[in-house]
Amino acid sequence: MGKEIKTNAVRKLDSMKLSYKEYFYDEKAALGGTEVAKALGEDPARVFKTLVTVGKSGSHYVFMVPVDKELDLKKAAAAVGEKSVSMIKEKELLPLTGYVHGGCSPVGMKKFFRTTIHSSASGFDTIFCSAGKRGQQIEISLETLSKVISFGLCNIIKEE
Repeated sequence: MGKEIKTNAVRKLDSMKLSYKEYFYDEKAALGGTEVAKALGEDPARVFKTLVTVGKSGSHYVFMVPVDKELDLKKAAAAVGEKSVSMIKEKELLPLTGYVHGGCSPVGMKKFFRTTIHSSASGFDTIFCSAGKRGQQIEISLETLSKVISFGLCNIIKEE
């Protein structure tokens, strides 16, 4: 078994001596968020995807929503005080954050961006999010996450 390469997110959490659990899954078998939740044997409501947007002002924002939900761009814009926000282009993600599509973690980005997590996260002791690469997730409490990034909680998903 080869030694796993630590991602920026894992290095950051380790350097701060914060508590989290790391999980690995076959990235080729789990291409979408709900497939990742299934690979982990977890409820998709506890597994969050990290989305990076740009506001009308040009500022960038990070939103985290359950993998089986969709970000409501109007609610997201309102949450950060923008007229509108849109998803950044996939090719812009790596240079901006240091992470690739499908492996973007809210922890350890090249630069911190204002972060909003869907309010449902507060209903769980821990949530899952990317550890900074495809095939790797971390399980972390919001309390612990708040020690490494600042974030707000808000209803930012499209209602069914």
